[in-house]
Amino acid sequence: MSTTLLLARHGQTVWHAENRYAGVSDVALTDEGRAQAAALGRWAAAHPVDAIWTSPVSRAVITAQPACDALGLTPYREPGLRECDFGVVEGRTLAEFAAQDPKAAEAFRADPVAHPFPGAENPVEAGARGAVALRRIAAAHSGGRVLVVAHNTLFRLVLCELLHIPLSDYRRVFPRLRNAAVTELRVTSDDSTALLSLNVPCEQGEP
Repeated sequence: MSTTLLLARHGQTVWHAENRYAGVSDVALTDEGRAQAAALGRWAAAHPVDAIWTSPVSRAVITAQPACDALGLTPYREPGLRECDFGVVEGRTLAEFAAQDPKAAEAFRADPVAHPFPGAENPVEAGARGAVALRRIAAAHSGGRVLVVAHNTLFRLVLCELLHIPLSDYRRVFPRLRNAAVTELRVTSDDSTALLSLNVPCEQGEP
């Protein structure tokens, strides 16, 4: 028995519009982000799911709401899907951090798992908690289709974990998950995972 998980990153936020790390900070969606959430809702209406799960962080909850409204579903919130804590880089760009601490920034670029930002969550632990959360969701909806709305870095780490890709390669293999685009996974009862699609726009004509 397999479960289809449809992963969607939340809509654009004020900080992400400037390429700033949001992490565990509570940052509002931009007008563009709210439009992306609405597009995800229209997609859900045309591609119904059995359940919707979100990160507890407000930008993910708000992004999922139009899909919940379209399908008449009450979302489940999963703490294990929260974004990684980026430590001292929360609210800053990588370029700003590099200007202050070029050696640490260079080490992060070379291996973001071995050399995370100072004060940041351990990426191995983040990937593990996210993978456990997705496996638990898949088991709870065996044979069904589930929309999961969460975060860019957390999802990229989890994709590496589930697909047996070295975590240190997450920024290279998955440079970016687009806001509100859909990535489809098939998770089987023996915990094997297949990547069926990546970064598919919700609506035709989107880049």
